[in-house]
Amino acid sequence: MSVSIDAWLAAQGWRSFPFQRQVWDEIARGRSGLLHSSTGSGKTLAIWLGALATLREAIGGEARQHGGKAVAPPLTVLWITPMRALAADTLRALTRPMAAFCPGWTIGLRSGDTSSAQRAAQDRRLPTVLVTTPESLSLLLSRADAREQLGQVRLAVVDEWHELMGNKRGVQTQLALARLRRFRAERGAGSGAALMTWGLSATLGNLDEALRTLLGTGAEGAATDAVLVHGETDKTLVIDTLLPATAERFAWAGHMGLRMLPQVVEAIEASASCLVFTNMRSQAERWYRALLEARPDWAGVLALHHGSLDREVREWVELGLKEGRVKAAVCTSSLDLGVDFLPVDRVLQIGSAKGVARLVQRAGRSGHAPGRPSRITLVPTHSLELVEAAAARAAVRAGRIEARHSPREPLDVLVQHLVTVALGGGFEPDALLAEVRGTVAYEALGDANWRWALDFVRQGGASLTAYPDYHRVVPDEHGVWRVPDARLARRHRVNIGTIVSDASISVQYLGGGKLGSVEESFIARLRPGDAFMFSGRLLELVRVEQMTALVRRATAGRAALPRWNGGRMPLSSTLADAVLRELAEADAGRFDSPEMACVRPLIDIQRRWSGVPAPDVLVAETLKSREGWHLFLYPFAGRQVHLGLAGLIAWRAAQPETGTFSIALNDYGIELLSAKPIDWAERLPGLLSVPPLETLLHEVLASLNATELARRRFREIARIAGLIFQSHPGERRSNRQLQASATLFFEVFQQHDPGNLLLAQAERELLTQELDVRRLAEALGRMAGQTLQVHALRRPTPLAFPLMVERFREKLSNESLGDRIARMVSELERSAGGEAVGTAREPAERALAVFAKQDSPQFAIATVQESLALEARGEAPPARRRPRGERARRGR
Repeated sequence: MSVSIDAWLAAQGWRSFPFQRQVWDEIARGRSGLLHSSTGSGKTLAIWLGALATLREAIGGEARQHGGKAVAPPLTVLWITPMRALAADTLRALTRPMAAFCPGWTIGLRSGDTSSAQRAAQDRRLPTVLVTTPESLSLLLSRADAREQLGQVRLAVVDEWHELMGNKRGVQTQLALARLRRFRAERGAGSGAALMTWGLSATLGNLDEALRTLLGTGAEGAATDAVLVHGETDKTLVIDTLLPATAERFAWAGHMGLRMLPQVVEAIEASASCLVFTNMRSQAERWYRALLEARPDWAGVLALHHGSLDREVREWVELGLKEGRVKAAVCTSSLDLGVDFLPVDRVLQIGSAKGVARLVQRAGRSGHAPGRPSRITLVPTHSLELVEAAAARAAVRAGRIEARHSPREPLDVLVQHLVTVALGGGFEPDALLAEVRGTVAYEALGDANWRWALDFVRQGGASLTAYPDYHRVVPDEHGVWRVPDARLARRHRVNIGTIVSDASISVQYLGGGKLGSVEESFIARLRPGDAFMFSGRLLELVRVEQMTALVRRATAGRAALPRWNGGRMPLSSTLADAVLRELAEADAGRFDSPEMACVRPLIDIQRRWSGVPAPDVLVAETLKSREGWHLFLYPFAGRQVHLGLAGLIAWRAAQPETGTFSIALNDYGIELLSAKPIDWAERLPGLLSVPPLETLLHEVLASLNATELARRRFREIARIAGLIFQSHPGERRSNRQLQASATLFFEVFQQHDPGNLLLAQAERELLTQELDVRRLAEALGRMAGQTLQVHALRRPTPLAFPLMVERFREKLSNESLGDRIARMVSELERSAGGEAVGTAREPAERALAVFAKQDSPQFAIATVQESLALEARGEAPPARRRPRGERARRGR
């Protein structure tokens, strides 16, 4: 087997790695497993070449003659990918080796972007190899002939498993794989080996759990015989930072980062091809426009890519990157995964990546081939992100990557799956229960919850029995549960999936050209004639017809920027811990990295006026201002945890009397503002006590508007469970209609069916996902072991200032907010004295020299010479020293 593979690799000018050979051998033995290796190291070929060689022996590689026609083998391989862009790229990557090893096979793609003509052809006969998404796989499982069509699948590959494992799409994938294993087992021993399942991942911190979640706990999964393969290649990863000319000492979040535009332009110019990642689609739109205005000559080679753009636009960008015609693409997570752009030699990350795994994943988009270095350059949008940059690099070097965990017993996904399976030939409850319990997500599913789910799909539970639309599944005379109503079947298929987004409106020119889609809530705020920026263009809204916004090009002027819901990404616990370690080093006077040397003025003021947080030090600050009495606390636990923590402290502080607090929070800390004085130094230790988990859950729910938060969470659950429908065949419902329907169901269940398990799920998801009570309990436990320092302030510190800005942002317009921030910064700078605000070239060189000596060859950070060369090109320009007279004036 390996000889033919080696011959093919040699013809391409490639050679195999030991981990690839191990995977080929394991597949030849019929084993399942998880391959964990760095991005661009050859994971796809490791699975695919082994699969081709093994399955060619099992079913043949040539087409067979049937009725005078050449007929390819039936569907044998399912390759599941989490993203549409990745699916299209995977199809191209699999096609060439398949043509060499198994020329008689066919291959196809099925996703939300697949044309109706292609779908019709696949409905007549599925290809031998199908690249698909979890949603499209569930649609296939809903076909009446699902057993016949999918029962001959011998290999299922889940690409980028880390991206799916921790969310409901991963649960949907677990259930689909369990169904495929059952189909395979039902064919009997004579039809070949059990279903092989392989996962591919590059960034996971809990590999054993990931393997078990992928393969399940049922007998068909054969998890006990699975193998975990580690890729071992000398992949060089370069992580550096564009240092600002001056690092502000009083920084705040919310910037687009555009003050770094000149350095970013220089970095793009020096690259053959690069990706410019942002964390939000609106930020990508703004950066694309700014880059094009700075370099009009890049028109045609500068591109924009995010998930709301039209499919043809996205495909044009992807092809341009592959062929080297695109100089740079400003993008979001739409290009995070697996897409193979060989010409890309550098990645720029605007703002913090907020997680170590995400940073490594995006870095791997450059040098995406074995033996080629990957390089990611971090572009801070404010000074505190310099600390995050240094911390992220240190975490990567130490191998600290975030873990992912499967959601447990999401009943909305289970309810949807029951209807899907009922459509796909029907089910017998006892057999399906065993199948469902074979997944990690539902391994502890109790009998009572199972009976509730069956009752819910049969008659809508206790409160919807009078409504035929919710009698979706009924048992026939043989005890097989099926969907009896063709109308309900069509409606279910249109709404299969766990991706829930607000209703979107298509954007297209009056002449018919499609640009993409924006959320309905944004368009609703515009009037005809208003201008907005989308798809990198300045557009004018003409009118809205049904769910389509008709536009034309606008002349220059002020324009609104679309905002897409999804929230800010919170700082991961792994990166937060790394940030605290960097701050502790700085507090001890060690500023070894160039980023920390750059941000030293900020840390020096924080130390002078208060204290510097550290892994063993919890810093709290109190301040009296015209607004009232402030408490600032810096647990460095991320926004999600801080939301629950701020509410908990405020609620405890107000007991037994009532009190009112204004709350602000960010990834670093929280602010509580009270109209009455509170002795925080005395009360804070008690307010941070760690109760039993059950008591903590009660307190968190009591401290927040839990009912409203659960109501919002219920909207998503109601859509997935099939209570409300984003789409009906031939039409889409508006966001207002969806919200009204979800609210009505929530209130009906509260009043007439308080035991409805979907209500309990909404509360559970609120606690575990939005508030992350597990991390909150861990944070409280950690704070209990820290030394508490309470500092009385005369003025806001560099860590307190961004929290105050967060609070101002909620009640001031952009213009008045900017004026107020400018005044505060001016006053704080005068109080801080006339010290230099930026980085000096000599300290930066010294820090870079120390840093370079500490690096290993396998993990290269920019050397002194390289870093100074970058600086000379403008990527890390030297500080502009202030004239002596200016420093003196500022001092006075």
